[in-house]
Amino acid sequence: MSLKDKLPAGNVLGFGTAPLGNMFRNIPDAEAAATVEAAWQHGIRYFDTAPFYGAGLAELRLGEVLANHPRDEYVLSTKVGRLILDEVEDVTARDLGEKGGLFEYGRPNRLVNDYSADATLRSIEDSLKRLRTDRIDIVWVHDIAQDFYGDEWLAQFEIARKGAFRVLTKLREEGVIKAWGLGVNRVEPIELTMDLSEAQPDGFLMAGRYTLLDHERALQRVMPTAAAQDVGIVVGGPYSSGVLAGGTHFEYQKASPEILAKVERIKAIANRYGVPIKAAALQFSLAHPATAAVIPGASRPERIAEDQAALNTVIPADFWLEMRNQGLVAANAPLPIDR
Repeated sequence: MSLKDKLPAGNVLGFGTAPLGNMFRNIPDAEAAATVEAAWQHGIRYFDTAPFYGAGLAELRLGEVLANHPRDEYVLSTKVGRLILDEVEDVTARDLGEKGGLFEYGRPNRLVNDYSADATLRSIEDSLKRLRTDRIDIVWVHDIAQDFYGDEWLAQFEIARKGAFRVLTKLREEGVIKAWGLGVNRVEPIELTMDLSEAQPDGFLMAGRYTLLDHERALQRVMPTAAAQDVGIVVGGPYSSGVLAGGTHFEYQKASPEILAKVERIKAIANRYGVPIKAAALQFSLAHPATAAVIPGASRPERIAEDQAALNTVIPADFWLEMRNQGLVAANAPLPIDR
């Protein structure tokens, strides 16, 4: 079965919980809980999280709410590659590569990067406790890419290949998990994994790389191969860290003038056709046949309703044609009007 068969049937909108780890701001517990509950009430049944999000905070918050709902009614994914220890550290001194300061408002627990076999099993056990559940459906190997490790990313990848990849393959064969893959912000680790003969992942969570704002590289180097191999792509960060949804961040940092200018060009066309930019962003990411789901993040309950509305918005064909003619989407990018 493909990854699409392991996600909620007919429900391509999931919920990414990175913001619930206090990404960019200190979110009250009640607001975080209300956001998860709003996702449930709006019919979302796929939830993605990670130990990295606030040093376990997002998992704790998600688990608290989902414990009130039937486990068989939702799909849950989390990630391995980082252990959360009981000891604390200075959150401002963490080396997060290009993502410095991302969770400065999260828990101060020490983070340890470890993609080995033993750490993978320990990470899953720890996540099960924080999530208050007896099983995880999908496990992503988290952030083995240049944005976190620079020139050392291939060394980390090799540790994961010999450790996490093999453990997760075994757990899938034993029926402990349903699927595994990578959860990354770059295309190169995905390409490398799809070329491996011994690793057969079910899919990939690719954040920020197949969005309305940034998709050319993934379109050339990931999406066609994924479609050919029947490997599903979960699109994370469809709003490009928020800059496509009224925010000021791109790639988790302040957006550059060049990015802001491109966003304004997209907004100008969207406004002419009365198209909410969120609707264009979600529907673009979902238009590729390799896409299995899209998982925008949210930290306020009202954002969930906006996402659902965006998914169901009818967008005029002329909007997409103008976006293509203006070079704001790649000429070979599948669009909703191409179906």
